[in-house]
Amino acid sequence: MGVFKIEGGHRLKGSIQPQGAKNEALQILCAVLLTPEKVTINNIPDIVDVNKLISLLRKLGVKVKKLSKGSYSFQADAVDLDYLESDAFKVDGRGLRGSIMIVGPLLARFGRGYIPKPGGDKIGRRRLDTHFEGLIKLGAKFGYSREDQFYGVEAKKLKGTYMLLEEASVTGTANIVMAAVLAEGQTTIYNAACEPYLQQLCRMLNRMGAKISGVGSNLLTIEGVKALGGTEHTMLPDMIEIGSWIGLAAMTRSELTITNVSWDDLGIMPSIFRKLGITVEREGDNIHIPAHTDGYEIQSFIDGSILTIADAPWPGFTPDLLSIVLVVATQARGSVLVHQKMFESRLFFVDKLIDMGAKIILCDPHRATVIGHDFKSTLKATTMTSPDIRAGVSLLIAALSAKGTSTIQNIEQIDRGYERIDERLRAIGAHIERID
Repeated sequence: MGVFKIEGGHRLKGSIQPQGAKNEALQILCAVLLTPEKVTINNIPDIVDVNKLISLLRKLGVKVKKLSKGSYSFQADAVDLDYLESDAFKVDGRGLRGSIMIVGPLLARFGRGYIPKPGGDKIGRRRLDTHFEGLIKLGAKFGYSREDQFYGVEAKKLKGTYMLLEEASVTGTANIVMAAVLAEGQTTIYNAACEPYLQQLCRMLNRMGAKISGVGSNLLTIEGVKALGGTEHTMLPDMIEIGSWIGLAAMTRSELTITNVSWDDLGIMPSIFRKLGITVEREGDNIHIPAHTDGYEIQSFIDGSILTIADAPWPGFTPDLLSIVLVVATQARGSVLVHQKMFESRLFFVDKLIDMGAKIILCDPHRATVIGHDFKSTLKATTMTSPDIRAGVSLLIAALSAKGTSTIQNIEQIDRGYERIDERLRAIGAHIERID
């Protein structure tokens, strides 16, 4: 098990480029199963979760070729469907949350798709109901083995239909869309997720020959086609990593430039960080964060009440950045209520920040109130364990701002979502060492 040793209290300086988007990659890679033709994908992040999915595709019989750093070609012209019912697949599929999105493409193209109960972050319940209810409405027969925790769907032919999703699940919408593009007739999906990464998937599918309209809205209309062809696709920069670097710059009072951020796809994220008092400047397609030598002050609502930052489906604020907001607020002037609506275990890492000297009241599993120090009292170094990807990076940011040397254990969680994070941070002046 790996460990990060971090000497905090150092100012950082320079520029950093975000990796390709992890959450987009998990969708896009599954879509290569929809065609026997070659699909080329660029800007793939070299992270554990994505590499696990690429390995799973290889075991399914997909021909994978690395073309250059971050660029691969995929050709699913000889898929091994027997692997789906093997004991090896039951183990391999459990290791990754994103593996659930192979079900829709396999069902659409081959008439059956299976998946063991996926793993991933321990941040609370993550239901699969939206995925399978949508596939059932398209005509699939659903099966579940409670003993093996193994899901399956089968259908001789999928037929388009109207559906109103109970929740605007991003992965659920992606799975249903990938199934519906090869269904017979028209499919209408209302309350669909409309995140930029889902829009990217839809645009890629349209280039492959799909007929999807309403992209970017919560009402998607899909005219089924008989087959899809190959294409080339380049992924967006990772929005969560961009938000992480904004938080890092503020907490360490560093001047940083985040390059090639695809501003038009950031939504309200910059304005949320500005409400925390952080200066977020646009320079072309870059973000410049000046050194906050005098700190930063949290805004109040216009009636003077305490600011609340909550997650919401796009174009609302992504839940993946609430951990970053929480840690950034520990050194702000003022107070903020962080409301994590989606997952009931995601705020449980705050005890580690409290051990470091942060003033945080955990109101309940979903809400925490943060009273900022205004840098009058620095956080203290300590030994911590990373519970999940986003909490792990938040603790890393806290350690880089703290006085003394901190240790973060279970850094494999961080590696699941952030590419060579220690090397990239050292390049801008961070004192961080990876110890095996």
